This record gives sequence, structure tokens and C-alpha cells, in this order.
Amino acid sequence: MTASRLSRVALVAFVVLVAACREGARMPQDSVATAKPDSAVPAKAAFRVPQESEIKDSVTLASVRRGRALIHSTKDSLPDHVRASLTCANCHIEDGTVADAMPLVGTYARFPQYRGRSGKVDVLQDRINDCFKRSMNGKALPIEGRDMRDIMAYLAFLSIGFPVGVEMQGQGVPSLASLKGDTVRGREVFSTTCVACHGADGQGTAAAPPLWGSRSYNIGAGMARVNSAARFIHKLMPRDRPGILTAQQAYDVAAYVNSRPRPDFAGKENDWPLGSPPPDVAYPTKATPSR
Repeated sequence: MTASRLSRVALVAFVVLVAACREGARMPQDSVATAKPDSAVPAKAAFRVPQESEIKDSVTLASVRRGRALIHSTKDSLPDHVRASLTCANCHIEDGTVADAMPLVGTYARFPQYRGRSGKVDVLQDRINDCFKRSMNGKALPIEGRDMRDIMAYLAFLSIGFPVGVEMQGQGVPSLASLKGDTVRGREVFSTTCVACHGADGQGTAAAPPLWGSRSYNIGAGMARVNSAARFIHKLMPRDRPGILTAQQAYDVAAYVNSRPRPDFAGKENDWPLGSPPPDVAYPTKATPSR
């Protein structure tokens, strides 16, 4: 088969997969949690990881599998776009297939969506490239390129059967009451709980990525916010004993880690252009007074 013919087949297969994802808007009633009649909160779809057997053609399956590989081994697979020693799967546990662990499941069905940080409606490709530029401290993928197409195919696969625009059970990371972190206490907890995987100097090991320094996420990343990092740490860290830290310890570690030096992010002052940045953002923006 010629390259052009293969490309046309892949495009058709991807459209079929997207249609299957969108078909989730007509799920059976018992597959979606039912909201109370007097509640303004929409129902949440049940968490479900689709199976590869639901993909009916080999071209789409190959694209989905490559997309998952890019999520799993991002630094090795896309060195020209990743400066940090990180992978998408460092935050999206088990390639985004675990509930309450920043899952990628269902994300395709929830975009486009408005995001306060950009001040506009983002499509999913915008969100993916935001992670490459911030969490990976790298550069954006070409929107029409094969790498973006395969990542999108994987995310579309993970959204098969999900209703469009509906929130999902197990989405993100569980909330945590906001506390004030203490960097001194955080350093103590880090030295006893985190160094085995992240190293005494926070520069990472074969078991876990660097948490600060030139090979870590930059200041514009979501994980550079103390509240976001604390929620992640409290629920998922340490990986061999998740849940052993109290909420206060999680905030202390998050405060310590994010007090350490890390790469800057050019243009961060343009974040939240319509104002009202979250209180834990570590830098001023043009829409807010200098701190």
C-alpha cells in the first residue's frame, strides 16, 4: 500500500473512532449517574477504561498504540519536544488509565472547553501542547503531525462510550482542604519519605523523575502550584505506599518542592488574561497587581 493510500485509510479510521466516541452521548440511562431532580450539578459518567477489542481496524489500533507509547515514554520518544526528564505518565498514572490519578480517560469527550489560564476556549490539541511547553518544559507538537494525531487517537480511544461534555467519576485528583505548607517541615518529610525515589537532591533516579532543577517541570506547569501538587502527593505519593502522608504533610512537601529552583516559563505573565488567577500561582500576571 502506498504512503498516500495508507494516510487516507488512517484518516478514515480515525474519523470512525471519533464517531464512536461521540456516539457515547447516547449511552444507556443506567451507564450514567443520575442527578437529583432539584440539583444543578450534572450527572457524572461512570469511570471505564475501554478495551482494545473495541477498535475494529488495524490502522487505528496501530495509531492508538503508538499514542499510548508516546504518553508512556515521552522524553525518549520525542526528545526534540521535551527538555525535562519527564513523561506524561509520571502524572497521568499508568498511561492515564487510573481513576483519581489524573486519568486521560474521557478527556476527548470533554473538549473543547474554556480554560481560565488561557482565557479562551481550548481544543484538546491546545491542552496537550500546553503540557509539552510547561510540564515537559519543551515545545509544542505540530498540530497536523503524526505525533499529535497518534496521541489524539489514544485519547479518543480512551473516550469511547463517554457522553460528550459530561464530567466523569474519578476525574482529576480528589480535592483537599487548602492548608498552608511549611518548607522546613516539608524538607524533613521529603528526606524521610521521598528521597528513595527522587534522590536527596530532588534530581530523580531510575525510579522517579526530578522534582526541581533544569530537568524538571517549569514554573508555568500546573504541578508548580502548591495546591495542585499537594492533592497529587496526598493521593498518590509515595508510589509504593500511597496515602501514608497527612494532608498537612502533603502541603508541606508541596511547598518545599515548589520552593526549589526550576526553569522559567516565557510569557507566564500573560496567564489568566481575564484576571482571577488561583491564589497559589507563584508569579504575577498582567491582569493582577504585582505581589
